[in-house]
Amino acid sequence: MKCYEGTILTVNETDQVCRYLVEDKGRIVYVGDTLPQAYENAERVELGQRALIPAFVDSHQHFASFATFFAGLNVMDETSNRAILERVREFAAQAKGKTLIAFGASPYSVEEGRLVTREELDTVCPDKEIMVVKYDGHACIINSRLLKKLDRKLRKLRGYHPDTGEMNQEAFFACSNYLSGSLSLPQLVKNMQAALDFQASRGIGSIHSVSGVGFPGDMDITLEKLFAQSLRNGFQLRIFPQSLKVKTAVKRGLPRIGGCFACALDGCFGSHDAALLEPYADETGGQGVLYYTDEQVTRFCKEANRAGLQIELHAIGDQAFNQACRCLWAALDDYPREDHRHGIIHDCLPTQEGMRICGEYHIQMPVQTAFIGWRQEPDSYLEAILGPERASRLNPLRTLLDHGIVLSAGSDGPCTTPDPISWMHRAVNHSNPAEAISIQEALRMCTYNGYWTCFDEQERGSLEAGKLADMVILSRDPYTTPAGELETIQAEQLLLKGRPYKSCRGSVLKTVLSGLISRRKA
Repeated sequence: MKCYEGTILTVNETDQVCRYLVEDKGRIVYVGDTLPQAYENAERVELGQRALIPAFVDSHQHFASFATFFAGLNVMDETSNRAILERVREFAAQAKGKTLIAFGASPYSVEEGRLVTREELDTVCPDKEIMVVKYDGHACIINSRLLKKLDRKLRKLRGYHPDTGEMNQEAFFACSNYLSGSLSLPQLVKNMQAALDFQASRGIGSIHSVSGVGFPGDMDITLEKLFAQSLRNGFQLRIFPQSLKVKTAVKRGLPRIGGCFACALDGCFGSHDAALLEPYADETGGQGVLYYTDEQVTRFCKEANRAGLQIELHAIGDQAFNQACRCLWAALDDYPREDHRHGIIHDCLPTQEGMRICGEYHIQMPVQTAFIGWRQEPDSYLEAILGPERASRLNPLRTLLDHGIVLSAGSDGPCTTPDPISWMHRAVNHSNPAEAISIQEALRMCTYNGYWTCFDEQERGSLEAGKLADMVILSRDPYTTPAGELETIQAEQLLLKGRPYKSCRGSVLKTVLSGLISRRKA
């Protein structure tokens, strides 16, 4: 039994701040301002200037992809293509795999103002296949060696640009599928273990993973489920198959479906293929790309809703957002469900009519506040392609909350590195002050709401008696920290069921076998 004394941010219904929390055998047995005599002899943990909060949740992440890219070369922080190419040269010289991956290239954050090219990659990596993935995860550049290997498959696909080596849309997905197929199962499991440990160091105790990115036979979906079920350290992994085939979820016993890739209704701003109601302001890309008709999306939503599945759809542009709203609305009118918790992911440019539908039909939103003030996709670029007025309406957190919509926060990793404290900082210090939210609302978005999104709120998400003691010790109290300093707060320790997080690294075979026999929730 342990008694935590200090600042306890409960994130309960009234956002109560208490002085004492008592944990026993992994559960919270008491929270309050005075300590009952029954707990006076409990081991005392003095928080001092620190604060205790519920564990964070990443409510939208491509976990297998993040794990793969996390094990590769991250060039997101480089400010020139020269620096990126030098990093690639060094990486290629020491890397063992036949197919290499680098992630995070952006034409908007390097001095050259463009992506590296196929020919440039050839000069630093001529003897190994390499794919440099764009920061938004929707495009890549490949070298000549990889182009030669895939050319016959790629040349028939939309988004094929052999001159520069840049692959978009369908051509990118084919490259991604090839990379996924080149990974061995043991290496993928090891990558997942390392990625989970990293995220635990950021105070994250649960991840909602959208899976199904081209691994043969949807191996990543199956493997992520087994990995989730193998975890004995208290970490929670919830799997969303990225598929428009309902049986993909049903045959694996998963109660939810959706995400990006096959469930993406449009592209993204970085590639000018987010679907817009009005053309792009810079006259590039027209109105973007709407991948499916209303009939196709409605058919899927109705089937999944009738199967009792929770649905999430990717929508970045306003045209795609409206389509997601219409189709989920049609599915719920077809077969009403009281507590479905269907969601729309990203919601970068929502419309008034769509927000009205979401409020009325209780459609939740896993948003990415990491996109606010994003170095890889700066405000100047967004204003150039959308125009100042439309750009000012991006990521309208305040407006969404005022419509009664439940918001949770996610990284969209590997597009951004999972960092809940940064998510809170950006939400509170929104580039459009009218859309900023309070620190209490931001903390709830990153904790309780994330657990609620996947029906986990009865056991986790707030610090209340009877719930599991999944908690994080922060270096400072975010409620009393000046808004501009929130990003300086550190997640000092993750506690799951009252115990310090224990690394999940270990035998790959043991992990898989444990997942096969376990009945833990995934």
